[in-house]
Amino acid sequence: MSRPASRFQKIAFVASGTPEARAAYEQLEKHYGNHEPSQADVIVALGGDGLMLQTLHNFMNSGKPIYGMHRGTIGFLMNEFAVEGLNERLTAAHMTVIHPLLMRARDTQGRMHEHHAINEVSLFRQSAQAAHLRILIDGQERLSELIADGVLVATPAGSTAYNLSVQGPIIPINASLMALTPISPFRPRRWRGALLPDKAIVTLEVLEADKRPVAAVADHDEVRSVRSVDISMDHAISLNMLFDPGHSLDDRILREQFGF
Repeated sequence: MSRPASRFQKIAFVASGTPEARAAYEQLEKHYGNHEPSQADVIVALGGDGLMLQTLHNFMNSGKPIYGMHRGTIGFLMNEFAVEGLNERLTAAHMTVIHPLLMRARDTQGRMHEHHAINEVSLFRQSAQAAHLRILIDGQERLSELIADGVLVATPAGSTAYNLSVQGPIIPINASLMALTPISPFRPRRWRGALLPDKAIVTLEVLEADKRPVAAVADHDEVRSVRSVDISMDHAISLNMLFDPGHSLDDRILREQFGF
């Protein structure tokens, strides 16, 4: 009995610069060939989570599914590496659709900067002085002053990354939520953040922006000396991630909630 044809005939491989990832790239290219990403049906990323985030950013508007194989340090977003059986694995893979955050940051010179984030948008103090921030949700003030090292807004996919390390909540991947989490809050001392609907617009205003400068970071894109930042989920962009059966992103996030 013949095997069903793969739904992904043309594969484009991308890899990080580590020796392990480059060796895997050469093995897979020799075995399966390699297409230009613009002509490919699927992108296969070889590396760690940093490479996966970079690949998702690079192909954000392409609509192409992305399948990661772990050849790096942290592999939360990756599948296990193997040379054999890739076509079959791609055919059997389950798709997880995620949406990025859109950050619109206005700096102290009045310039507007736009960047997308797959994990989180973070605001950090730039100096020894704590940041003083005002928080509005859909234009309504919810916190008149947060004194902290900073604050972040995380997607479900990013809720197990930096958000978790600052004691933010883990969000199931299919939940229509965002996490708003303070970073080392001083006042209000007991405020631990909020879960927000993913249609909300979060506005973070920097109080005393000249005296207490604050930087805004969307994943790896940084804007220095911001005065205000609007953060919303960009539902117009869908990122299609492929995972092996039994190892989907929602399964991994669920396991994180139980400490595995």
